[in-house]
Parts: sequence; C-alpha cells; structure tokens
Amino acid sequence: MDRETHLKRLYFRSCHRGSKETDLILSAYAAAHLHHMDDAALNAFEDFLEESDNDIWDWVSGKSLPENDRYSALIEALRKSYAIAD
Repeated sequence: MDRETHLKRLYFRSCHRGSKETDLILSAYAAAHLHHMDDAALNAFEDFLEESDNDIWDWVSGKSLPENDRYSALIEALRKSYAIAD
C-alpha cells in the first residue's frame, strides 16, 4: 500500500479505539506526528495500536510499564506531548 493510504489507515485506527481516553491521546498524537515518521516509527506505531486500550492508558499515564522496552520511545513521546511527568 502506498504511504498516504497507510497514514490514513493509521490515523483512522488512532481515532476509533475502544475508549475515549485513548481515542483522544492517540488521534491528537497521530495528527501531529504521523506525516513526520519514518517507516520504522510507523511500523512501531502500528504495532502499538494492536495493544489494548487499558494497557496503552496505563503506560502513558505512568500506572505501569510494558513488559519490554519495545514502545519506550513512543510512550515517552506521547507523555511529552501531554506533559505527563513520571
């Protein structure tokens, strides 16, 4: 699929989650950053979207951490976007 279609699909998936909180966080982040991401970052974001809303919310809010550091950079970027401190 071409890059523009991929970006549109990722943005749509970011906006249509299971919870309003993750819809808001991920859609705003996607709108601001997707067009600037390289292929590796887009793939990581796409994988991140496969995670549950509860896990994403807990990771971004600092309630818990993922089992590995695969999403560390993305979680840190999301936290910085919303000025969430540790």
